[in-house]
Amino acid sequence: MKTNLTKTRALNDTGSQVSTVVAAWSRRDVLVAGVAVCALSLVGRAVAATLSAPKPGTNANVTIENFTAAGASAGSAEVPKVVKSDEEWRKQLSRQSYQVTRHEGTEPAFSGEYASNHADGLYHCICCDTVLFDSKTKFESGTGWPSFYQPISRKNVAEIKDSSFGMQRTAVACRRCDAHLGHVFDDGPRPTGLRYCMNSVSLKFVART
Repeated sequence: MKTNLTKTRALNDTGSQVSTVVAAWSRRDVLVAGVAVCALSLVGRAVAATLSAPKPGTNANVTIENFTAAGASAGSAEVPKVVKSDEEWRKQLSRQSYQVTRHEGTEPAFSGEYASNHADGLYHCICCDTVLFDSKTKFESGTGWPSFYQPISRKNVAEIKDSSFGMQRTAVACRRCDAHLGHVFDDGPRPTGLRYCMNSVSLKFVART
């Protein structure tokens, strides 16, 4: 009880001192303090709004280019961004596809089913089915991952700076669902000089019809 009383007195004393100081303030001091409090309140609201706002693009529409089964452009369209919970992605995808597409993983070299695939067709996103690559732009890179010198449409992919593992790289993601696909490098063949090094488990191959 003695400790509690001591604490209470200390608090009361502090309150009395503050009250005395406030009473001694001039009208100008009070006005300045009021302005400061209002400013802090506005800043706090702005910070709160920023923190509570959704991540850019998470619930927005995006523009992608659609393609026929033969690989011909069917025009651009504004479509809803595909956003799912982590649990929903887990249920939809295989364990490896989930790890690579939703957590920026990488499949082992020469392990993917499309690394040596030479069939004619289109490569879709495993997560949302957006068409990403045409087999006509696929080439043998010798890296053990399926490689393309360009996406079927730049509207369908996003490129993001990646500084993980102490390296400066450019990651490639599906524009519609943000699935991690792989990375792009500047050591590819003509006509672009680029190598889109993709993970097989991020893709779904559909034969051209």
